[in-house]
Order: sequence, then structure tokens, then C-alpha cells
Amino acid sequence: MAESTLEAPTIPEAAAADQALPREPAPWTLRAYVSEHPWLSASAVILIISAALVVWARTRPSYDAYGWLVWGQQTLHLSLDLGGAPSWKPLPYLFTVPYALLGHYQLWLWMLTATAVALAGPVFAGRIAFRLSGGSDMRDDPEPIRRYAPYVAAVFTGAAVLGLEDYFHYILSSQSDPMLVTFVLAAIDMFLIGRYRWTLLFGVLAALGRPEVWPFLGLFMIWAWFKVPRMRWMLIGSVAVIAFMWFGIPTITNGRPNISGELAKLSPRALHHNRLVGTFDRFTELQYLPVWITALVTAAVALVRRNLVVVALAGGALAWVVVEIAFAYHGWPALPRYMFEAGAVAAVVAGVGVGWVLLAAPRIGRAPRWAGIAVVAVLVATLVPGALSRARTERRDLRHERGRTHQIALLQSATNRLGGSRHILNCGQPVTDVGYVSTLAWLYRVDVGSVGGLQQHVEAAELRNPTHAKVLFKPLTQGGWDVLPWHTRPHQVARCAGLHATYTGNGALIRR
Repeated sequence: MAESTLEAPTIPEAAAADQALPREPAPWTLRAYVSEHPWLSASAVILIISAALVVWARTRPSYDAYGWLVWGQQTLHLSLDLGGAPSWKPLPYLFTVPYALLGHYQLWLWMLTATAVALAGPVFAGRIAFRLSGGSDMRDDPEPIRRYAPYVAAVFTGAAVLGLEDYFHYILSSQSDPMLVTFVLAAIDMFLIGRYRWTLLFGVLAALGRPEVWPFLGLFMIWAWFKVPRMRWMLIGSVAVIAFMWFGIPTITNGRPNISGELAKLSPRALHHNRLVGTFDRFTELQYLPVWITALVTAAVALVRRNLVVVALAGGALAWVVVEIAFAYHGWPALPRYMFEAGAVAAVVAGVGVGWVLLAAPRIGRAPRWAGIAVVAVLVATLVPGALSRARTERRDLRHERGRTHQIALLQSATNRLGGSRHILNCGQPVTDVGYVSTLAWLYRVDVGSVGGLQQHVEAAELRNPTHAKVLFKPLTQGGWDVLPWHTRPHQVARCAGLHATYTGNGALIRR
């Protein structure tokens, strides 16, 4: 028995030592951390850049964005009124209500959120172009040009998204349109990698910002209903959320479920003639001509290759414009920013084309290896003049917005020097230029409709109406404000006489 017993193999001393002692953890490095947590790292970088951009720009939100901040304040006081401008859209409401709990920090939180979400758009666009240009399949390619082609495609795409006309203006004025670009691109990206729940989440967020998203989200929901049955409860819930946010809240607060559509028809920038051509012209102005040409050629090549994903992206961008044209005929304004999403998808298609050129050129006949680089270099060179012109435009716009920010700061200071918002409200309805109405409403914590707006053709009518006491705020050309109590009630004349003053740009208060 002893002879038949199998002896255990001898374990070498080195192996035994390895088994006895745990291995030391690898030293922490930033590169390893980023590799292990790419989403967290990218989010942190975007937040840092966004915070720096907000501080550097020294701008304030637009008319609409200040109105969204007012919605948050009103909701906390159970006095939400959507009857005045801006027109209702649920997406910013999701943020401005909880941010209102933090008082004046609401403004900064919204600016940071709007900027950070907007800057994530080029990242998602680059991811899509990277994947459709070969992505990880090219990492082991012995040809360096082909190996780096997807990265070039991603960078080109991200730059093309940021190059959309007025894109930075809407980022720095804390508008929601660049945010919607991010949500649409994120939904596409998640769909391509099979994360369908995330696709639905980002699609719903986009649908809460623009009704143009609804047909596309509806198609996805129909597809997911049959292909991913376990998501059905989420699909039903999403439809309920979208319906309640768009139509339920206006019905509860104003009794007008379609209040956003009614207000949109009152836009002074709506097209009244040539809606088909006018809408399409507004769309084509978003991108540079070389980008459009590259996108069209890429779509044609994708059709020949039967690359259904790229064809679907190009077709989706075109379908978005068709929807916008239909909205224009319905009487809605069809502004260029409403087509940012289609322009961003076109940028993705163009970026894929750039990647394809770098991948294919070295293998076409006797073409030299650098042929693809030369083609892309020519394409980029044709974009430089337009990019420089657009940069100069953005610089002028930035100076204008900083001047407006200075005026807003002076308006706050003038209010404080004149006794505060409560004292002014007791003396009459605040009235100011239309561009500052929502700002004044946010500063005074009142409804936008409670602030009178002065325009050249209605100013006389506002001043002639003696039934309501008013306090007029007129911006000075060189900075500062003229303040004038008007139609003051007899018993308040003495108390409100001190409001007749001028607050200059250098901080001096001159009583009249």
C-alpha cells in the first residue's frame, strides 16, 4: 500500500514563497487610473475645463436661461406661471428647480451644468467617429497612418461640432441647445455599443428639450419594444414622463397644455415666406462648405459599401431638417439652433469620411502612403479661413456679452443702493428693456410676466397707461441705469421719490 501511494510533488522554494506572500499592489499612476476609470476621468476633466471657461468668459445667461432660473424660484414658492416668455421646455426645469434650493448659487450651478454637458458633446461625437472608422480594430495595424486614422477622425469630428455657427455663443450664454446635442449624440453612441437603457435615458432627456426628437425616439421605442422586451416598463414610463413634463405641468399651472407651442408661434424670428428654402438655408449655414461636401461624399460611399450605420446617420440628419421644415410650416420659428443636432450628426459623418480616407489611401493602386494625409491636410486648410472668421465673430460677441454682464451687475448694485427689490416693488411694477426683463425678474424673484418690457413701438403705450405705478429702468449707453418712478400713487410719492436717480458705470448714484 505504501508503495502504491502517490507522493505529492515537491514545490520549489521560490514558488512556495510566492504562494505564502501576497503580491505587492502596483504603484498608483495617473495613467493607470485613467485607463481603469475612463468615464470618471473624462467627466472630471470636462468639469474642470467648464469651470475654468465659466470663470474666464465672465458672461451671464441669456434671456431664456434667466427665465428658466425664474421657473425654479417660482416652483419653490408654489407660484409657477408659464404664461410669459420664455416658452416652456422641461429639460432646464429638471435642473433649475433643485438648484433654486441653494439661492443665488442657482445661477452658477446652471452655468456650470450647461457648459459641462455641452462640452461633452464633441466627446461623444468623437467616440462615434472613432468606432465607425475602425477604432480598436486598427490598434495592431503595422501601418502607422492606418493605426492613428480613427483618432484623427475623432479629433476632426469634435472640432467640427464645436465649429457649428454660434455654438460657443449658446454655450457661454447657458442655453440648452448645445446640451441637447450632447444627449442626442450620447443616445446614438449608447445604441451603437448596445447600452439600450442608456440610449433611452439620453433620448428622453433630449425629448424633454426639443419636440424634433420625438419621431426618432418613437422609432427606437418601437424597435426596443420588440427586440428588448425587458425594457417595456421603462418605455411606458418614459412616454408618461415626457407627456407629463410637456403637457401636464402647463395644464396644472396655467390650464393650457400646449402653451409652449402657442408661445413659439409668437416668435418674431419665424419664417413667413419661403419656409422650405429658408429653413434649409439656416441649416446649411451651421457648417462650413468643405464639411458638407465631405459628409455628402462619405454618405455616398457608405451607400455603395452598404454601411447601414453611416447611411442611417446621414439619413437621420436629413430627416431632422425635414421635421424642422414641417414645424416652420406649422408656424414655429425653425431657428438654426434647433438644427444643431442634425449639424452635429453631419459632422460625425464627415469625420468618418476623414478616417476612411486615411485608412484607404495607402492601399489604392500605387498611391504613396502619405496620400491620405495630404487629402486631409487640404481639407483642413480649406476650413482655416472660415474658422478664423468665425473666431473673430465669437470674439466680438464675447465682448458684447461681457458688456451685458457688466450692465447686469450694475443693475443689481443700483437696486441695492436704492433700497432693495422689495422697496422698488412696493413703489410700482419694474419696467425695463425687453432684453433685461427675465434678468430683472430673477434678481427680484418675481414672475417674468410681472416685469414690463419696453420696446420702441410699445414704450409710449407703457408710459401712457396711468392705472399701474411703474419704476422704469433704462440702460445707459456708457454703462449704468436711469431709474424713474412713474405714475406713482399719491400716498407713495414721498417714499418713492428717492428712486428718481442715475446709477453710473463707475458706481456713483446721482439723485434727481
